[in-house]
Amino acid sequence: MEYEEKTGRAHRPLSPKQNVRKNLDFEPLSTTALILEDRPANLPAKPAEEAQKHRQQYEEMVVQAKKRELKEAQKRKKQLEERCKLEDSIGNAVLTWNNEILPNWETMCCSRKVRELWWQGIPPSVRGKVWSLAIGNELNITHELYDICLARAKEKWRSLSTGTAEVECEDAGFSAADREASLELIKLDISRTFPNLCIFQQGGPYHDTLHSILGAYTCYRPDVGYVQGMSFIAAVLILNLDTADAFIAFSNLLNKPCQMAFFRVDHGLMLTYFAAFEVFFEENLPKLFAHFKKNNLTPDIYLIDWIFTLYSKSLPLDLACRVWDVFCRDGEEFLFRTALGILKLFEDILTKMDFIHIAQFLTKLPEDLPSEEFFTSIAAIQMQSRNKKWAQILAALQKDNREMEKGSPSLKR
Repeated sequence: MEYEEKTGRAHRPLSPKQNVRKNLDFEPLSTTALILEDRPANLPAKPAEEAQKHRQQYEEMVVQAKKRELKEAQKRKKQLEERCKLEDSIGNAVLTWNNEILPNWETMCCSRKVRELWWQGIPPSVRGKVWSLAIGNELNITHELYDICLARAKEKWRSLSTGTAEVECEDAGFSAADREASLELIKLDISRTFPNLCIFQQGGPYHDTLHSILGAYTCYRPDVGYVQGMSFIAAVLILNLDTADAFIAFSNLLNKPCQMAFFRVDHGLMLTYFAAFEVFFEENLPKLFAHFKKNNLTPDIYLIDWIFTLYSKSLPLDLACRVWDVFCRDGEEFLFRTALGILKLFEDILTKMDFIHIAQFLTKLPEDLPSEEFFTSIAAIQMQSRNKKWAQILAALQKDNREMEKGSPSLKR
């Protein structure tokens, strides 16, 4: 009241506009509002210089806002052009694969042109067909065999649920408890397979399909059974192939030497793969290799999960599929080349980390990996050491191990 008396404004009636402002308890919501808003009537008006300064600031803000809008519009236009270009490229690639390559697979699959197309990524619409052809069917599995294995799996599920499991001839040596544990693990693992997609979990459209393929495989290969990680491989195949064809590809893929060594937990052979990997690790990334050695970080800490799931758990799904593309082209060597590509991509970060942080980082890679940068990093990895390729290094190490097992002195390579 004292202030009002001094200013002589105590009894001046408020205008309708001022009264609304008072009732709303108005607060400016932005810098623009602060600049343009006149002072309340009970305060001195802005000096002319200050008002001019605020107008200039406002005009500058408008100019900057327009620049940002223009920049965003240009960015959106560029993204649209790139998307259109990519779609055109994929469309052209689909025509090439369907009209030229697939009809002449045997003669063209190893040509330079096809290998280059392969590296760029196989179009999703033909990916399953190319994978099937590249993986092959050395096991001669038919759709009928899949149906037989699935029927046996369903019978086992029924008998286990009623407690009347019987040992069948092909399962001799494998107890009912082992089979039950394997089937329980399948059930648990399916719920953890690509959880973000929500298509393989209970009630999802592919839950039963994944369950069927994994169950059928335990009947087809009771000596291997179900091993954690298999569900991710089967899931990726289901997304690209019909059910029976996915089972055929899955069984043949797991029959490859590297996958069989890991899924059967052949420690000796796994260590040989790790040793071969370290030869190329030291050759390509000597500084990081020395840092890993100093911190006692062995390949098994990060490689096992990558190899078991063929990167489908560790990388974004679209990127994992591109890795699978080239894996189908180059074989097991590319799995280890990809590992080195990842290490190269993050070399600067990893060299500053200790054991715990490296292990944590490699166990959970960043989700926003840029595709082209990732494959550029892989392309920079040379899979040749002292004029020896991956297969030669691996064979030499295997020979050394066999001789050591026989008691012969190790041959130094």
